[in-house]
Parts: sequence; structure tokens; C-alpha cells
Amino acid sequence: MDQLRSIWNEVLKVMASEVAQTSFDVWLKNTKPSRLEGSTLYITVPNEFTRDWVEARYTIALRKTLRHIINEDWELRFEVDAPPPTQLEQRESLPEKPLVIDSISDQPQEQKRASILNPKYTFDTFVVGNSNRFAHAASLAVAEAPARAYNPLFLYGGVGLGKTHLMHAIGHYALENNPDIRVIYITSETFTNDLIKAIGNKSMVEFRAKYRNADILLIDDIQFVAGKESTQEEFFHTFNALYEANKQLVISSDRPPKEIPTLEERLRSRFEWGLTTDIQPPDLETRIAILRKKADLEGIDAPADVLAYIANHVQSNIRELEGAFVRVVAYADLNRMPISYEIAVEALKDIIGTQKQKPITIELIQQVVANHYGIKVSEMKAKKRTRSIAYPRQVAMYLARELTENSLPKIGEEFGGRDHTTVMHACDKIGKELQQDPSLQLTIKELIDAIQST
Repeated sequence: MDQLRSIWNEVLKVMASEVAQTSFDVWLKNTKPSRLEGSTLYITVPNEFTRDWVEARYTIALRKTLRHIINEDWELRFEVDAPPPTQLEQRESLPEKPLVIDSISDQPQEQKRASILNPKYTFDTFVVGNSNRFAHAASLAVAEAPARAYNPLFLYGGVGLGKTHLMHAIGHYALENNPDIRVIYITSETFTNDLIKAIGNKSMVEFRAKYRNADILLIDDIQFVAGKESTQEEFFHTFNALYEANKQLVISSDRPPKEIPTLEERLRSRFEWGLTTDIQPPDLETRIAILRKKADLEGIDAPADVLAYIANHVQSNIRELEGAFVRVVAYADLNRMPISYEIAVEALKDIIGTQKQKPITIELIQQVVANHYGIKVSEMKAKKRTRSIAYPRQVAMYLARELTENSLPKIGEEFGGRDHTTVMHACDKIGKELQQDPSLQLTIKELIDAIQST
């Protein structure tokens, strides 16, 4: 067994130098060899979600590295390990022992929930696309196994992209599987207001009992605790109490922990203990799917060209997208007319008129990407396949698909007459890398900002 551990540690050392640090820490760092049966090495992982993710994305690289180290070709099989009794044992020691209140067993079910979850915000009504696939999968894993998958789960992204929806969905799913579980959903503002009221009423014992007896604490918009010393102090101890009791925390923000200003370092580090994942604005296909789902749920007959028109012109976030759809439906109802493309254009003329900007072209995208990577546009269009040229070309193709309405053949034509399958491969490659590489996510965001501001 010691020999297997030694071999696997060598594999992990190599992988640590070949994948992004965040990806390694989340997916590979906690893998361990369990046994060797014939030429099959069994590797344990923390949970089913990690197993599926590692199998799909790292098996080939792991086998190749293993083969290089032992000069034998072993198969790899991944299996879920039993969870540890407490998560805090694997973390840094706490500066002080937090207050942990015993569970209140005689509360009625309505009080156990301690908050009202939006009945519309479930996993069934959440539309999954490339922009939110990872966040959705992580949220589902947490809902299926609270405090065993990722703790805390930290979701971040812009306004109206689905963070709150996923948090409510976690609560609903957990309650459906265990009606006795105590789920609390709050905003950071509510937490602050409750704290102020408790201090004024001298009811801190009740305040702490409420939040520290939760089985799942869902706290939205945590960025608003920044700069509030008393709130941060109390939430720090609440976090510690729940974490030490092996309870699940799910936190959302409009930015990652390291970018929240005036957030205490001790909170920042705790927010990064588990899994941090973002939600990006939805792509065109996802926007159309979101509108189709809303129309189906509300029993509205909306033609495909209407949904495509709305999705093409409202790209900022899901709230505005659904708001535009509601506006079209209301306009048609008030005028006693069926929903049509012409009705959509008329209903949204004021909104879309204010959103018009300089059209984004493939030529503009090529120029911005070439400048970013320090190459020439002519090189991007040439037949060179060196990584220093091929990778920027793939990034530019991906952005051309996301930011313009050009077809894949048209995009390929603008990149030196390449086939549409080449464009498709490039888009798929960059799309998959975006799901697990935070540095690429930042690069794409910077490029989009540069393109839109040019």
C-alpha cells in the first residue's frame, strides 16, 4: 500500500505542474489509491460529483502520467470514499472555540425552515447551459449530500444570472429528501438587520440559536458585509460553528472572495475552503432555452422567431431577458393580438433602442485578440499550427461565435478559409477549458470588455 501511495504521489506532483492550481486543488489533490487488482488501480475520491468529473476530464492525462512513471499500462477506476466524521479536522485550527447551540427539536416544521423558499426556484426550472453548467452541477452535488460535497460552496457572478435560483433550488431539493432538515435562506442584509435588532433587544442567544442550528445556511449577496465589522465578527463565529458541526454553507456574491473589498482575511480564507465557482452571462442557445422554459411553464404560445429576437437583443442577464418576454406578452394581451415577431419588435423598441451600440465584427475580435496575445491578424489567418498562434485563433473563433450572429462556416471563412468543423472544435475546446480554468475566464472577460468598448 505504501508503494501505491508513493507512486500516486508522484503522479499528483506531475499533474500539479500541468493543470491550473485551482483545478488541481479541487479535483485531484484529495484523490488516493485504495488497491491494485491485476492491472487496475482503484482511486478514491470524496464524492460522486468529483468521481464523474475526474473520470471525464482527467483519466487520459492521469493514465499517461502513471504509465510514464511505472513503465506499465494500468487501468484507472474511481470510487467514492466514505466522508470523514468532521471537516474541521483537515483545516487550520480556529483562533477560538465558537459557540454551538444544541438543536431545538420541538420546533414545528415551519420554523425549522426558518425562511421562505421561492417555489419557482427549483432545479427542474433551472435552464443549464455552458455558462452555468459547473455551478449547477456543484449545487446539485451539495443538495444531494449536504456538508459532504463542497463546504462552503461559493457562487459568484453578475446580477440576475441565477445565483439565487440555485440557492433556493438547493434548499428545495434538500427538504424534499429530508423534510426534517433545517434550511435557512437569507440575504447578508437580513443577517445584519437581525444582528442589530438582537443587540438592541439583548436577544443574542436567540439570534445565535436561529442561525447556528441550521443544517443548511444559504446566505445571498455576502459582499454587503464588507466594511461592517460587527457583522463580519458575528458571521465569522456563525461560519465556524456550522462548519465545525459539519453543516452546509452556501454563499453567493457578485465577485469572488479575493475581490470583495474590506472583507476580513479570516473570512476570505474560509470562503475559499470549499469550492468557488462562477456563473457567466448565458449564451444565445441558453437564452432561447430560458425563454422557451418560461413560456412552457406559463402556458404561453410563443413563436420561435419571437424567442430568438428577444434572446438576440437582450444579452445582459436573465432578469432582463425574462422582463423583456413579459413585456412582449403584456403588449400582445393589452392589444388583444397573438404574440408575433412584429409585436415583439414593437413592444421592445424602446428597450432595444437604448441598447444599440457599435456592431461587433469578426475583424474587430481578431484585432483585439491579436493585440492581447502579441501576434498579427495575418498570422491568425495563416496556416500556422504552433500553439502561440493556434490558441489565440481558437479564442478568437470562440468569441466570434459568442459575440456575433455569424454562422460557423462564415467564421471559418474569416479565419483563412477554415472548415466549420474546425471552428466547432475550437469553440468546444475553449468552452470546456472555461469551466475549469479561472485564469482563462478572466482573460475572456477582459477580451470581451475590450471588444465592447472599442
